[in-house]
Amino acid sequence: MRTPDAAFRRRLLTEALTVVAASAPAQTAWLKRHGVVTDEIALDLDHGFRMAGQLVEEGLLHPAALPDLGAIDSIFDEMTRDPSPGRWSTAALFEDAGWGRARELARRVLEREGVDASVLPDIHVIR
Repeated sequence: MRTPDAAFRRRLLTEALTVVAASAPAQTAWLKRHGVVTDEIALDLDHGFRMAGQLVEEGLLHPAALPDLGAIDSIFDEMTRDPSPGRWSTAALFEDAGWGRARELARRVLEREGVDASVLPDIHVIR
């Protein structure tokens, strides 16, 4: 199996961050358009986060992004450990402090990286 090239890996991370950084209404519309549930936002970020260290080593991600990405990962991990299912509801995107904090951190990373986060990425869901 071939390892995806660095530019592709960076795009995966920045696209995942773009969805995390989006407003709650934009996130809700994105979920509906693609027919996926809220936790897909966190799962996509998790995939990108796993590649962040290597992207820093390759000079494709600023080292200052790592603490913010780690904080987002911790927020989503804490939400996963919370026994209440409400944190992964669409309503939580609007109301939950964890989603709000993750959104702020993602915006900060994208801004530092000079990424235009105005358009949410398309995804292809295999069913």
